[in-house]
Order: sequence, then C-alpha cells, then structure tokens
Amino acid sequence: MSSIAAKTYESVAPKKVAFLGLGVMGFPMAGHLARAGHSVAVYNRSPAKARAWVAEFGGQARPTPRTAAMGADTVFACVGNDDDLRSITLGADGAFAGMEPGTVFVDHTTASADVARELHGAAKTLGLAFIDAPVSGGQAGAKNGALTVMCGGDEKAFDAVKPVALAFSRAFTRMGPSGAGQMTKMVNQICIAGLVQGLAEAIAFGQKAGLDMNQVLDVIGKGAAQSWQLDNRGKTMVADQFDFGFAVDWMRKDLGLVLDEARRNGARLPVTALVDQFYADLQAQDGNRLDTSSLIKRLR
Repeated sequence: MSSIAAKTYESVAPKKVAFLGLGVMGFPMAGHLARAGHSVAVYNRSPAKARAWVAEFGGQARPTPRTAAMGADTVFACVGNDDDLRSITLGADGAFAGMEPGTVFVDHTTASADVARELHGAAKTLGLAFIDAPVSGGQAGAKNGALTVMCGGDEKAFDAVKPVALAFSRAFTRMGPSGAGQMTKMVNQICIAGLVQGLAEAIAFGQKAGLDMNQVLDVIGKGAAQSWQLDNRGKTMVADQFDFGFAVDWMRKDLGLVLDEARRNGARLPVTALVDQFYADLQAQDGNRLDTSSLIKRLR
C-alpha cells in the first residue's frame, strides 16, 4: 500500500529535483514529486529511511545533501529546526556546495525568520535563491498532496518553483520577502493554539454538564463555532484519542519561535504564552508525542 494518496497532478515539464529530510512530512512530499513525474534524489540523516523511500518511489538516495543537490533544478527540504537546516545547507557537505548558480532552495521546515533571512543572504552570495516555505495541513495534508504553503523570498524564484511544488500542495502562496513565510506560519500557530485550548475547555465543560458531546459537536459544527480543529479533533478529544497528528513537542518548538519573535517585535500574546505553558505541563506528564489536542487531558 502506498504511503501517499492518489492525486491528479497538473501537467508540468519533468524536472530534476532533490528532497532533503524524509520525516513524517518529507517522505510523502517527496513521494508526490516522484509520482508527478519528476526525477528525485533524496537525502536523509538516517540512510535506511532514504532506501525505503527509493524502494517505494524510485529515484536515487544520496549520502550527503551536497551530492543530492548536484544537478538539481530545485532543492526541497523539510527538517527539524534552525540547526538542522544550517547543517544541510552550509559547509562542505551542505546542499549549497552542490547547487549550480540559479538553482532554488525551498525550505519547508518550520524555523525562525532569522535563519530564513540568514540563508537567503548566504544563498544570494553564491548566486542561488532561497525560499522559506513552511507548511500547514499536517501529516494528512502531506500524504494527500494538499498542503498549504506560505512562502517568503524573491518573486522570480517563487514563480519558478511553484508549478513543481503544487505536486504536494493545494495552495502555494508568496507572502512577501525573505522571512515572510515563517512569519505567516507563526500567525497560523497562534490561531491553532487558541482554538485547541478553547475546544478543550468547551468539551470538558460539556462533559461536566452531562451533554452528549458528539451530538453537541455535530450541532455547533454547523454554526459559527465551526473550525478545522472542531471537525477533525473534536470527537477524538471526546474519545480520549491522541495518538496521531501534530505532536506536543513540535507545537512547543513552534510556539517558542512565536514567542521569541513577539519579544523582538513587541506583540502581546497573553493567550499564546499561557497555552505554551499548558503544553509544557503535558510534556512534564510524558505527553511529548501526543497530538496537540491532548490539551484536554489537563482539564480532566
């Protein structure tokens, strides 16, 4: 059984691309590029994961980011954090060392706006382009090829990579100059943090009141309370199921980026800061890998 869902791809001339980082997001994203007809070279810190990807999708596994990037028209990446991103781009074995002038590096990591600007500058010095392009839609969106991608960087580079990136996305939008993609992802995570906490409190309240919360969710989901979180996480929260989706550890990393940026720009985020501490409580209770909807566990 394929690790990605069937999708109808737009007709795009086949390109030679690289994909660095084959985690829960990168593995299916790279798979959609291969299924769309592109020639894909992959790199992963754990070589076994790269071999598994090649066994399913074809293409080539390379031992370093540099060798994966050599000859590619576009290099995509999705890794863990700022330091991971620097490790696959910079240095003798980094992707930048293998990329030809004019090549575009597209980073789908949720990272800081500072590292996006840093690597944009480093790439430009080498005659390369760098697009920060964090995603929303989670593992399901990656498998379905339906991610929402928010991009920062030069317009010409963005236009060049968009047709290829639509293999794994439903929306691929330039938000502004370098760093704007990461800033937009921070806005996204602020919204989600508040929504999930509100949904957790609502469900906990309804259960204490003796209501049939599955029925309640069906009803209020047809009105102004409707949201993606309610539709996709409400009933699993009622059922105390949290073994899927976006992990608490990942959300804390993202909210840390948000709060760091807020300290720099002076934005006031009282609810976001509070929810971040609620997630810290879950980590202290060994809830690190639970889905973000596990916030409700604090209220039970």
